[in-house]
Amino acid sequence: MERGLDHVVHVVRDLEAAGELYDMLGFTVGTRNRHPWGTDNRIVQMPGFFVELLEIAEADRIPPQGETSFSFGAFNRDFLADVGPGLSMLVLEGRDPAGDKAEFDAAGFGGFDLFDFEREGKRLDGVDVKVAFSLAYARDPASPHAGFFTCQQRYPENFWSPDLQRHMNGANGVVGVVFTAADPAAHTGFLSAFAGSEARRAVDGWHIVKTPRGDIDVMSDALFHQRFGATAPAGPGLRLAAVRFAVGDMDRLRRRVSSSRMSVEDIEGVVVVGPKSALGATLVFEAAR
Repeated sequence: MERGLDHVVHVVRDLEAAGELYDMLGFTVGTRNRHPWGTDNRIVQMPGFFVELLEIAEADRIPPQGETSFSFGAFNRDFLADVGPGLSMLVLEGRDPAGDKAEFDAAGFGGFDLFDFEREGKRLDGVDVKVAFSLAYARDPASPHAGFFTCQQRYPENFWSPDLQRHMNGANGVVGVVFTAADPAAHTGFLSAFAGSEARRAVDGWHIVKTPRGDIDVMSDALFHQRFGATAPAGPGLRLAAVRFAVGDMDRLRRRVSSSRMSVEDIEGVVVVGPKSALGATLVFEAAR
């Protein structure tokens, strides 16, 4: 089953500062939400895709990792302690959590229990709503600093908000995400199984998985720096390095980013906010196709 991009997790030390960063870049940022396992988040939505800004808010409430039970809070706490702020997890759209789990188990990339949870959310107008999710986790054993799961929305009508999807910078969708790795080809089997779509070689050191919503690229560190002018995150295996946003009006985007006074690169028609400015993430803005 092909799975499109659903969201990425951007784990940070200070959730309010992260919200201010995305606000300065022209994004509409949702209000703070609380998970029952010790993390808080704020959401940056586009149609069908979002960035989850995440903070470790109550470390004493985080459950430990289990042999078959994946702890979202523990993974992000350890990520933050080991490598610092950055893009910690890629999440794909789930429509059949049990089927996703069965596929991941059969491919040798699963082994985790399904996880269901719900929480109270808050709309921009302040009204409380219930949101609920079913998660199926996968793992690339060679990539300790990259997390993966699928997410099925149980009350999508309460989660997706047109008001949250209107951004002053003109961002209107996701083009894709970019992983880096010392040997990109070594991870194509996992990424193909996770996305349900075959990885294709672009050039040596660069492979692409096409999904129903956005691309998953995996590049060598050198190619990533050559393409985006940013330093690839360090560490073994896959590292989630960048999110690529689609923008309706690049001139409007450039004006907004310029007004933020952040350090940016304009490379072959794309605007890049690198990890030193964007709390460990590389944020790429491209003209909508």
